[in-house]
Parts: sequence; structure tokens; C-alpha cells
Amino acid sequence: MNIENTASQMRKGVLEFCILSVIQRGEAYPSDIIEEMKKAHLSILEGTLYPLLTRLKNADLLTYRWVESSGGPPRKYFSLTEKGAAFCQELENTWREMAEGVERVINHQGQGTGDAGQENSITENPQPTTDNL
Repeated sequence: MNIENTASQMRKGVLEFCILSVIQRGEAYPSDIIEEMKKAHLSILEGTLYPLLTRLKNADLLTYRWVESSGGPPRKYFSLTEKGAAFCQELENTWREMAEGVERVINHQGQGTGDAGQENSITENPQPTTDNL
């Protein structure tokens, strides 16, 4: 197994959430997003960012506006739509739940707590109940 491939897949899994989180703080120009990601040690290339921004815009999660630039072509600034803000909030909730669960696993806090057999909200195959039969 190759650690670089696994690490890359982990980064890709949170990239969309991180980009939406940056944009949620206010209008963002792509180079600002790249800089913010670098500061967080989550480097992203323009060749990765631009297709992702396009996909998020096509999903109606982002909108943009053109701003004239004194030193070159107009700049495209992105912001979240109402749908994008709600989606970002759901991703944040999911992230926090997953991160807490991972912390419990790696710190061995899930052992011997008497929780065996209880459902957790991110279980893929929940036990059938009378509600879902």
C-alpha cells in the first residue's frame, strides 16, 4: 500500500468542504483560496481548483461576479448561494461527527464503554426497525 496515494485520497475527501468553508467567510478570488489552503498546509493547484469551482457552481452551490482589475483582466469572485451555505453547514456537521469518531478510535476511547451494538449516526447499514420495514 502506498502512503502517498492514501494521503492524497484523504485530502481529496475534504477538499470540497475546505474550499466552501473559505468562500463562506466572504467573497473569494481563486488565488486567495489557494493561499488560504497553503497556510493550512492543504496545498491545491489551480488545475485542481478551477474545475472544482466550476462543478460547485454548476451544482448551484456557488455564484460569482466579475470585478474589473486595474492591472489586468477582470477577476471572478466566488460566493456561496443559499443552497451552498446550507450544504457547507451539512458538510461541517458531518466533518465534526467523523473527526470526533476518528479521535475516539485512534485514542482507544471506544473500547469497553458498553456501547457495543448501539447504532451511531454514520453507520452504513443500520439495524432494521419497525419504522423502516
